[in-house]
Amino acid sequence: MSGVRHERVRELLKREIGESIRREFATGDVGLITVNDVVPAGDLKSAVVYVSILGNTDQQKRGLVKLNEARIRLQAMVARAVVLKYTPLLKFVADDTIVRGNRVLQIMEELEKAEPSGDAPTPP
Repeated sequence: MSGVRHERVRELLKREIGESIRREFATGDVGLITVNDVVPAGDLKSAVVYVSILGNTDQQKRGLVKLNEARIRLQAMVARAVVLKYTPLLKFVADDTIVRGNRVLQIMEELEKAEPSGDAPTPP
């Protein structure tokens, strides 16, 4: 499959899955669910959907469970909105890249605080 077409399908799936999730789930019950990325297989018969869930730990766990329970309904909604030969089988995975990125920034800030405020150390 051409790279441009694959990229367009990926973006289309990402947008439609995000809209379907927004319509189906209340924010208070499962937190705020955002679709970070969709990685479809080369034949477009399956896709891994990376989601981040903003909320407390209980909401995050419940959100991922609810997504997997509603997977077939979400696939049907995507199938109505996106016309493809095959509707991809969706697999939802929690994406923790934002949390890891924030942790890296926090460590960098701690290192800056620990370093004396004078000039940078000179190499020996």
